[in-house]
Amino acid sequence: MLGPVDYLIWITIFLVELSCVAILLKKRAFTQHFTIVLYLLASLATSAGRYLVLATTGFTSNAYAYFYYYSDAVLTIFLFFVLMGFYSHVFSEMGVSKMVRGGAMLLLGGTALISYHMVASSSDRLITRFANELSQNLYFVGVVLTYLLWGAMMKLRENRTRLMQLVLALGVYFSAFAGTYALKNMYPNSFIWQYFQLIAVWLPVSWAYSFMKVPEEARMATARVLAPNQ
Repeated sequence: MLGPVDYLIWITIFLVELSCVAILLKKRAFTQHFTIVLYLLASLATSAGRYLVLATTGFTSNAYAYFYYYSDAVLTIFLFFVLMGFYSHVFSEMGVSKMVRGGAMLLLGGTALISYHMVASSSDRLITRFANELSQNLYFVGVVLTYLLWGAMMKLRENRTRLMQLVLALGVYFSAFAGTYALKNMYPNSFIWQYFQLIAVWLPVSWAYSFMKVPEEARMATARVLAPNQ
């Protein structure tokens, strides 16, 4: 059963994501960063849907378990497309946007097949386990792809400050969730996993900060961008 702390975390995440959407609309960044807005709207709809299912069927019901795990998998896929949007921004001048989208679809399909194979070959073929495995695998793929993108940005001397902050925020988020899944598999009975959703606050907060405080035309000095690699 959910307690007051759980509901507080839930409401906090909902309000922060709603505020981030409002900031994006205010800054007129809707079309430029459509995938971010789409992800945030999907997350808001998911939060509302989870609350409705919880209120009508209860926390321990099969309906809530199915809705929770599959909605989490869908949100991870939306986040994956946000990452592909960042790839398109970085490589837009090279005219390889179609290749990025095609590669993203192949990678997403491959990850889904691997996740299905992992569940199909196990003794307990639970439907919800496939959604959980898919989310977990996409988080690990997201970590690798985000830091590959960061490496490409360094190589290309990408110095758009806002884009750099958006990409790094996503990298931290993917890393945190991937690490959480790994530790959860090692220590499944720890009480701390009840509150690991607090990590979800990081992404909309960091994105909102980037859009509020960093102008679109802001550029970081190339020397500062390349400093970590020297």
